[in-house]
Amino acid sequence: MTRTVWDSSVGKKTVMAVSGLIMLMYLVVHMFGNLKIFFGAGDFNHYAHWLRTLGEPFLHYEWALWIIRVVLVVAVVAHATAAYQLSRRDIRARPNKYVHKKPRSRYATRTMRWGGIILGLFIVWHILDLTTGTAHPGGFQSGHPYQNVIDTFSTWYGDVIYIVAMLALGLHIRHGFWSAAQTLGAGNRTRDRALKTVADVLALVLTVGFISVPVGVMTGLVS
Repeated sequence: MTRTVWDSSVGKKTVMAVSGLIMLMYLVVHMFGNLKIFFGAGDFNHYAHWLRTLGEPFLHYEWALWIIRVVLVVAVVAHATAAYQLSRRDIRARPNKYVHKKPRSRYATRTMRWGGIILGLFIVWHILDLTTGTAHPGGFQSGHPYQNVIDTFSTWYGDVIYIVAMLALGLHIRHGFWSAAQTLGAGNRTRDRALKTVADVLALVLTVGFISVPVGVMTGLVS
Protein backbone atom coordinates (compact mmCIF):
# COMPACT_ATOMS: atom_id res chain seq x y z
CA MET A 1 0.00 0.00 0.00
CA THR A 2 2.78 2.44 1.01
CA ARG A 3 4.75 1.51 -2.10
CA THR A 4 1.71 2.08 -4.31
CA VAL A 5 1.13 5.54 -2.83
CA TRP A 6 4.79 6.47 -3.22
CA ASP A 7 4.91 5.32 -6.85
CA SER A 8 2.02 7.58 -7.82
CA SER A 9 2.50 11.24 -8.72
CA VAL A 10 -0.18 12.22 -6.19
CA GLY A 11 1.67 10.29 -3.49
CA LYS A 12 4.96 12.01 -4.27
CA LYS A 13 3.30 15.43 -4.28
CA THR A 14 1.72 14.64 -0.92
CA VAL A 15 5.10 13.63 0.50
CA MET A 16 6.54 16.89 -0.81
CA ALA A 17 3.70 18.89 0.72
CA VAL A 18 3.89 17.27 4.17
CA SER A 19 7.69 17.30 4.34
CA GLY A 20 7.69 20.90 3.13
CA LEU A 21 5.29 21.97 5.88
CA ILE A 22 7.44 20.21 8.50
CA MET A 23 10.48 22.16 7.29
CA LEU A 24 8.44 25.37 7.19
CA MET A 25 7.42 24.99 10.85
CA TYR A 26 11.05 24.44 11.77
CA LEU A 27 12.12 27.52 9.80
CA VAL A 28 9.63 29.75 11.63
CA VAL A 29 10.95 28.60 15.02
CA HIS A 30 14.57 28.77 13.80
CA MET A 31 14.11 32.35 12.58
CA PHE A 32 12.73 33.51 15.92
CA GLY A 33 15.64 31.79 17.67
CA ASN A 34 18.12 33.52 15.37
CA LEU A 35 16.65 36.92 16.19
CA LYS A 36 17.79 36.46 19.81
CA ILE A 37 21.24 37.46 18.57
CA PHE A 38 20.04 41.08 18.67
CA PHE A 39 19.67 40.77 22.47
CA GLY A 40 23.36 40.04 22.97
CA ALA A 41 25.75 37.14 23.45
CA GLY A 42 24.27 36.08 26.79
CA ASP A 43 20.74 35.59 25.48
CA PHE A 44 21.83 33.94 22.22
CA ASN A 45 24.28 31.51 23.85
CA HIS A 46 21.73 30.69 26.56
CA TYR A 47 19.14 29.89 23.88
CA ALA A 48 21.63 27.59 22.11
CA HIS A 49 22.33 25.82 25.41
CA TRP A 50 18.60 25.50 26.15
CA LEU A 51 18.12 23.67 22.85
CA ARG A 52 20.56 21.03 24.07
CA THR A 53 18.81 20.60 27.42
CA LEU A 54 15.30 20.60 25.94
CA GLY A 55 13.19 17.79 27.44
CA GLU A 56 15.42 17.15 30.45
CA PRO A 57 15.26 15.22 32.72
CA PHE A 58 12.95 12.97 30.69
CA LEU A 59 15.36 13.16 27.77
CA HIS A 60 19.13 13.13 28.07
CA TYR A 61 21.36 16.02 27.02
CA GLU A 62 20.94 16.83 23.30
CA TRP A 63 18.44 13.99 22.70
CA ALA A 64 15.62 16.39 21.75
CA LEU A 65 17.97 18.25 19.42
CA TRP A 66 18.98 15.01 17.72
CA ILE A 67 15.35 13.96 17.35
CA ILE A 68 14.66 17.29 15.63
CA ARG A 69 17.70 16.79 13.39
CA VAL A 70 16.64 13.28 12.40
CA VAL A 71 13.09 14.43 11.58
CA LEU A 72 14.52 17.28 9.48
CA VAL A 73 16.93 14.99 7.63
CA VAL A 74 14.08 12.58 6.81
CA ALA A 75 11.92 15.52 5.65
CA VAL A 76 14.70 16.99 3.48
CA VAL A 77 15.58 13.63 1.89
CA ALA A 78 11.92 12.76 1.26
CA HIS A 79 11.25 16.22 -0.17
CA ALA A 80 14.29 16.20 -2.45
CA THR A 81 13.73 12.62 -3.61
CA ALA A 82 10.08 13.21 -4.45
CA ALA A 83 10.95 16.47 -6.24
CA TYR A 84 13.66 14.81 -8.32
CA GLN A 85 11.49 11.85 -9.28
CA LEU A 86 8.56 14.07 -10.20
CA SER A 87 10.87 16.24 -12.29
CA ARG A 88 12.22 13.22 -14.18
CA ARG A 89 8.71 11.89 -14.68
CA ASP A 90 7.56 15.27 -16.00
CA ILE A 91 10.48 15.44 -18.46
CA ARG A 92 9.78 11.93 -19.75
CA ALA A 93 6.09 12.76 -20.17
CA ARG A 94 6.86 15.98 -22.09
CA PRO A 95 9.63 15.36 -24.62
CA ASN A 96 9.04 18.81 -26.13
CA LYS A 97 9.92 20.73 -23.00
CA TYR A 98 7.06 22.78 -21.61
CA VAL A 99 5.68 23.69 -25.03
CA HIS A 100 2.15 23.76 -23.65
CA LYS A 101 2.97 25.30 -20.29
CA LYS A 102 2.21 28.92 -19.46
CA PRO A 103 5.21 31.24 -18.90
CA ARG A 104 4.18 31.72 -15.26
CA SER A 105 4.06 27.97 -14.67
CA ARG A 106 7.42 27.53 -16.39
CA TYR A 107 8.92 30.28 -14.18
CA ALA A 108 7.57 28.70 -11.00
CA THR A 109 8.88 25.26 -11.96
CA ARG A 110 12.32 26.59 -12.80
CA THR A 111 12.44 28.69 -9.62
CA MET A 112 11.52 25.73 -7.42
CA ARG A 113 14.03 23.43 -9.12
CA TRP A 114 17.02 25.76 -8.95
CA GLY A 115 15.98 27.11 -5.57
CA GLY A 116 15.94 23.56 -4.22
CA ILE A 117 19.47 22.93 -5.53
CA ILE A 118 20.76 26.20 -4.02
CA LEU A 119 19.14 25.40 -0.66
CA GLY A 120 20.51 21.85 -0.67
CA LEU A 121 24.06 23.14 -1.19
CA PHE A 122 23.48 25.85 1.42
CA ILE A 123 22.36 23.32 4.05
CA VAL A 124 25.62 21.39 3.60
CA TRP A 125 27.68 24.58 3.91
CA HIS A 126 25.66 25.84 6.89
CA ILE A 127 26.19 22.60 8.82
CA LEU A 128 29.92 22.53 8.04
CA ASP A 129 30.18 26.17 9.07
CA LEU A 130 28.14 26.54 12.26
CA THR A 131 27.49 22.97 13.47
CA THR A 132 30.68 20.99 12.90
CA GLY A 133 32.98 23.99 12.39
CA THR A 134 34.74 22.24 9.50
CA ALA A 135 34.27 25.14 7.06
CA HIS A 136 34.14 27.89 9.68
CA PRO A 137 36.28 30.98 9.06
CA GLY A 138 38.70 31.50 11.92
CA GLY A 139 38.63 29.44 15.09
CA PHE A 140 35.33 27.64 15.69
CA GLN A 141 34.34 27.81 19.36
CA SER A 142 32.07 25.02 20.53
CA GLY A 143 29.47 26.36 22.94
CA HIS A 144 29.91 29.95 21.73
CA PRO A 145 27.44 30.28 18.84
CA TYR A 146 27.24 34.07 19.13
CA GLN A 147 30.92 34.50 18.30
CA ASN A 148 30.73 31.83 15.59
CA VAL A 149 27.90 33.69 13.85
CA ILE A 150 29.86 36.96 14.03
CA ASP A 151 32.91 35.22 12.52
CA THR A 152 30.88 33.86 9.60
CA PHE A 153 29.17 37.13 8.76
CA SER A 154 32.38 39.10 9.09
CA THR A 155 33.45 37.55 5.79
CA TRP A 156 32.10 38.78 2.44
CA TYR A 157 31.55 35.26 1.13
CA GLY A 158 29.65 34.20 4.27
CA ASP A 159 27.27 37.12 3.75
CA VAL A 160 26.84 36.45 0.02
CA ILE A 161 26.21 32.71 0.45
CA TYR A 162 23.68 33.27 3.24
CA ILE A 163 21.78 36.14 1.61
CA VAL A 164 21.54 34.41 -1.78
CA ALA A 165 20.30 31.24 -0.07
CA MET A 166 17.69 33.16 1.94
CA LEU A 167 16.40 34.89 -1.19
CA ALA A 168 16.09 31.46 -2.82
CA LEU A 169 14.32 30.25 0.34
CA GLY A 170 11.79 33.08 0.11
CA LEU A 171 10.90 32.23 -3.48
CA HIS A 172 10.79 28.52 -2.63
CA ILE A 173 8.37 29.13 0.25
CA ARG A 174 6.21 31.48 -1.82
CA HIS A 175 5.63 28.87 -4.53
CA GLY A 176 5.92 25.82 -2.27
CA PHE A 177 3.33 26.85 0.32
CA TRP A 178 0.80 27.51 -2.42
CA SER A 179 1.54 24.16 -4.10
CA ALA A 180 1.34 22.28 -0.78
CA ALA A 181 -2.04 23.86 0.00
CA GLN A 182 -3.39 22.77 -3.38
CA THR A 183 -1.98 19.24 -3.02
CA LEU A 184 -3.52 18.80 0.44
CA GLY A 185 -6.89 20.10 -0.74
CA ALA A 186 -6.87 23.34 1.24
CA GLY A 187 -7.40 25.55 -1.78
CA ASN A 188 -10.68 26.56 -3.36
CA ARG A 189 -12.17 29.65 -5.00
CA THR A 190 -12.91 31.39 -1.72
CA ARG A 191 -9.60 30.55 -0.02
CA ASP A 192 -7.15 30.90 -2.89
CA ARG A 193 -6.55 34.62 -2.42
CA ALA A 194 -6.03 34.18 1.35
CA LEU A 195 -3.60 31.29 0.77
CA LYS A 196 -1.61 33.36 -1.72
CA THR A 197 -1.44 36.21 0.80
CA VAL A 198 -0.26 33.84 3.55
CA ALA A 199 2.39 32.44 1.18
CA ASP A 200 3.63 35.96 0.34
CA VAL A 201 3.70 37.07 3.99
CA LEU A 202 5.48 33.91 5.16
CA ALA A 203 8.08 34.23 2.43
CA LEU A 204 8.67 37.91 3.17
CA VAL A 205 8.84 37.55 6.97
CA LEU A 206 11.20 34.56 6.86
CA THR A 207 13.45 36.13 4.23
CA VAL A 208 13.73 39.45 6.07
CA GLY A 209 14.06 37.71 9.45
CA PHE A 210 16.94 35.49 8.37
CA ILE A 211 18.75 38.16 6.33
CA SER A 212 18.56 40.63 9.23
CA VAL A 213 21.23 38.63 11.07
CA PRO A 214 24.09 39.06 8.56
CA VAL A 215 22.94 42.64 7.92
CA GLY A 216 23.10 43.25 11.68
CA VAL A 217 26.69 41.99 11.79
CA MET A 218 27.70 43.95 8.65
CA THR A 219 26.28 47.20 10.04
CA GLY A 220 27.77 46.70 13.50
CA LEU A 221 24.38 46.40 15.18
CA VAL A 222 25.51 42.93 16.25
CA SER A 223 29.11 42.82 17.38
